[in-house]
Amino acid sequence: MLVLDWIVLVATLVFIVIYGIWKGRGNKDMKGYLLANKTMPWYAVGLSIIATQASAITFLSAPGQAFSDGMRFVQFYFGLPLAMVVLSVTAVPIYHKLNVYTAYEYLENRFDLKTRALAAFLFLIQRGVSTGLTIYAPAIILSSLLGWNTNLTSVIIGVLVLLYTVFGGTKAVSYTQLGQVTIILCGMLTAFFMIVYLLPKDISFLEAVKVAGKTGKMNVIDLKFNPNSQYNIWSGLIGGFFLQMSYFGTDQSQVGRYLAGSSIGQSRLGLLFNGIIKVPMQFCILFIGIVLFVFYQFVMPPIIFNRVETNKILSSPYAGEYKALEERQKAVFDQKQLHVRQLVDAMRQEDEGQISVAQQQLQQSLAQDTAIRSAAIRIMKQNDEKAEVNDTNYVFLNFVTTYLPAGVVGLLIAVVFSASMASSASAFNSLTSTTIVDVYKRLFRSKENEAHYLLMSKLITIGWGIFCIVVALYAGKMGNLLEAVNRLGSLFYGAILGIFVCAFYFKNIKGAATFYAALLTEAIIFALFYFTEIAFLWYNVIGCLLVIVLGLFFTMVLPRQTPAQAIAGSKK
Repeated sequence: MLVLDWIVLVATLVFIVIYGIWKGRGNKDMKGYLLANKTMPWYAVGLSIIATQASAITFLSAPGQAFSDGMRFVQFYFGLPLAMVVLSVTAVPIYHKLNVYTAYEYLENRFDLKTRALAAFLFLIQRGVSTGLTIYAPAIILSSLLGWNTNLTSVIIGVLVLLYTVFGGTKAVSYTQLGQVTIILCGMLTAFFMIVYLLPKDISFLEAVKVAGKTGKMNVIDLKFNPNSQYNIWSGLIGGFFLQMSYFGTDQSQVGRYLAGSSIGQSRLGLLFNGIIKVPMQFCILFIGIVLFVFYQFVMPPIIFNRVETNKILSSPYAGEYKALEERQKAVFDQKQLHVRQLVDAMRQEDEGQISVAQQQLQQSLAQDTAIRSAAIRIMKQNDEKAEVNDTNYVFLNFVTTYLPAGVVGLLIAVVFSASMASSASAFNSLTSTTIVDVYKRLFRSKENEAHYLLMSKLITIGWGIFCIVVALYAGKMGNLLEAVNRLGSLFYGAILGIFVCAFYFKNIKGAATFYAALLTEAIIFALFYFTEIAFLWYNVIGCLLVIVLGLFFTMVLPRQTPAQAIAGSKK
């Protein structure tokens, strides 16, 4: 990076930290620290929700995901708008009327303490680990640019987020996210226009899109029902709906965003705003990866986009083999150039026969290119068994640092940092609120004053920050981070959603039945994960339905509690 890039990046990060501390000043009690005294307007709620979900993983990994797998990942979000409508009608008024700090408080009112504790525990596990992944994502950037150890960069990023989260609480998180979203949108738009600008002058934008379609990258909709397929319209609408219902309805990192709304109406508008914006936003981010794929049909890409791993090979005994692969790649690229231009010419002439021939030839060249990459990965593994061989996370990053002008590189890196900080700050805040409200205050110290709980909230935030940083140190072996974080969430979200569905809609299912149903469901979900090939989005559906069915079953077989026993159990 040049001096101008460093100025843009450092100025952005310093501004975010200082602004967050300034906006969050004056917290005197737990309500102000965890819920911003319920003063947030709908636009702040909506943008905070978007920023919380759209972590650095989204902006770093999504273009690489589309580059390698096409647009089909967008189907993952198809169930989100419907989930926002359902939650606006059901969950929002319930949470506001009960005046709770966390979603899990409601479960004790409805069921009992052990069910509340179980849901909170499941949330803390998956959110703590997921947050570690969001911290690790931008650490990839500095390690790739400067050769720094990702452990060092993960620590730096985690500490930056902790600074304003610890001092400012929810208010600091929400207001900094407004600026962060602005930076993100400006940066991604700049990246898109730069990629289009750098396409060959004789290739129009429309022709580039057509090339992407002919190579199978514009696979937005897959109508085939296949439970083993990760992304199709059915897994997106059904599995995605259940996942988004659980994420936005039961995950405190999101529930805390709209609990801070100044009214039921403001919280609803914030959720619905997210439902309207999220799918087209994700489509655009993935589309950047598609245009980038077309760009690399005209400009030779590296075999491996991860520069750190490439440099390790080139300084190893396998350097000769790798350079031989580079020569093969150049020959294949020249062939591919010929075929892609033949395809463009055939499309201009609307000659379907020539289009089909050129398309087949181009696919053969792409297959040869894939084979060369596979051979390079084998060399990487031979050189270092711990090498990071999945480099889809580096595709967009490599383009940014190689082809974009000074200043723009700093802006794009600031985008990824901003996204990571926004998402991580919300996660720290939610982990703290769940720990202080559902664990510490409820189980250990229930009669302390507000000053004590405020101090403990800050200390707990620091504790979770350290935990998430430690997780980030081990995140590099999880493949594409975008898939990894969603796969992790799917192991837990179905059961958590099932608990809340039983609470909201099945009044005859009691606490003990729900508790045992959720435990058994988690065991089944982990068994499916280890022993089957079922696509992870379906875990959300299976988990939710299993809790309901098993809850009904246990309701019939477990002895019924008397009202006095139920009250006594909730007070334990």
